[in-house]
Amino acid sequence: MKRCIWVYAIILTLATATGGHAGVKAGAYSLSPFIGGYTFEGNEDLKNSLVYGLRGGYQFTKNWGVEGFLNYIPTENESLAGKPDVDVYGYGIEGLYHFLPESRLVPFLAVGVGGMRYDGSDGVEDRNKLAVDYGAGLKFFLTENLALRADVRHVLPFNDRYHNLLYTVGLTFSFGGEKKSVVASRAAEPAAPIEVVRDSDGDGVPDTLDKCPGTPAGVKVDKDGCPLDSDRDGVLNYLDKCPDTPKGTAVDADGCPLAMAMETRAAAAAVETAILEKGRVTLNVEFDFNKALIKKQYDETIGNLAAVMKKYQDLKITIEGHTDNIGGATYNQKLSERRANAVKKYLVEKFGIEASRLSAKGYGLTKPVASNATKEGRQKNRRVEAAAEYVIKK
Repeated sequence: MKRCIWVYAIILTLATATGGHAGVKAGAYSLSPFIGGYTFEGNEDLKNSLVYGLRGGYQFTKNWGVEGFLNYIPTENESLAGKPDVDVYGYGIEGLYHFLPESRLVPFLAVGVGGMRYDGSDGVEDRNKLAVDYGAGLKFFLTENLALRADVRHVLPFNDRYHNLLYTVGLTFSFGGEKKSVVASRAAEPAAPIEVVRDSDGDGVPDTLDKCPGTPAGVKVDKDGCPLDSDRDGVLNYLDKCPDTPKGTAVDADGCPLAMAMETRAAAAAVETAILEKGRVTLNVEFDFNKALIKKQYDETIGNLAAVMKKYQDLKITIEGHTDNIGGATYNQKLSERRANAVKKYLVEKFGIEASRLSAKGYGLTKPVASNATKEGRQKNRRVEAAAEYVIKK
C-alpha cells in the first residue's frame, strides 16, 4: 500500500506543475502500457512480484468506456523445493466510469471479468482460472492526448477465491474522438451580427452587386448579373434563336440574320396561302427508310403549319402520311399511319395545338408524287401532307 500512496502523491504533485487539457473524449481509442506490483494471497504460495502489461480501450461517452487488458507476472512457487518459476498471465475486459471527464485529473472506477493462466516449471502444475476484479484509478492529462495513469485492483481468481492486489502506473495515449471546444477569452463580448446576403432573382449575384435585377430563373449571367449575349448581336442568349451569328450580321428580334428571317416569313406565308386557296399543303417533312422519326431540321416547317392553325382557330387539319413502294402494301400502310401520327403528336406537344383539331390518316404506297424507280424519287414519296377539312374563304 505504501507504493500506491507514493504513486498518488507523485501524480498530485504533477497536477499542480504541468499544464494540459482534459483528455477523456467520446469516441476516442486508447493504449495504456503499465508496470507495477502484484501481491498474491499468502495461501496461494506464490511470491509477490512485478507486473507488466497493456490496456486498450474505447470511450462510448465521456463517462463510460471499456478496456481490454493483458498482463504478465514472473513469480516463484515458495512452497516447493528450489522455488521453481511460475509465469502468470492475466487477461480480461473491464468497464470504466470516469468522474469529472473534462478536468485534467480524472478519477474513475473499474470492474471486469477475465482469466489467469499459470505456466509452471519443474513439476509445477499448469492451471487456468476464471477471475473477476474491481478497483479505481486516476488519469492526469499532460496534453489532450497523453495522460499519466495509476490503477489499483482487487483481483479474485476462482475456484478457490483468492484475494490478490494489483497496483500499477503507466501512460495513456488517446486517439480520435470528439474535438475539444475552445472557449475564447472574449466570449462574453456580443457576437458580431451576421450579414444576410440577398440574391432576389437567384442568379448567383448578390443584390448589392447585381446590375440587372429581375433576371428570369435559369438564365446564365455575367459577373454583374446581366444575361449573356455571347455573339454580341444585341439579342440576349436566352432570347436568341440563332446563337453564334457572325459578328456584324444584321439580325431580327430573334437574333437571326435578316435574310434568314425573310426566308422564314416567306415560307410561312406560302403555307398559309396554300391552305387558304387550295385547302392542302405538302409539308417539307421527309423520313428515312422504314422510319417515322421527325428530324430536328423540320421543326420550322411544322411550326409554319402550327402558326396558321393558331391564326385561324376554326381550322381543322388532317395529317396524311405516305411511303415509297419498298415492302408490302400492308406494312407500308401501317408505316404511313405512324408517320402521320408522329407529326400530329409533334404539333400537339411542341406547338400546343389542340389534339381535337387534328386527325391522322395513312395512305401507304398508294399516292406517290415521284417515281419509285430512283433513290431520290423514293425519298420524296416518304412524306406527309396537311389537308384542311374545308377551304377558308377570304
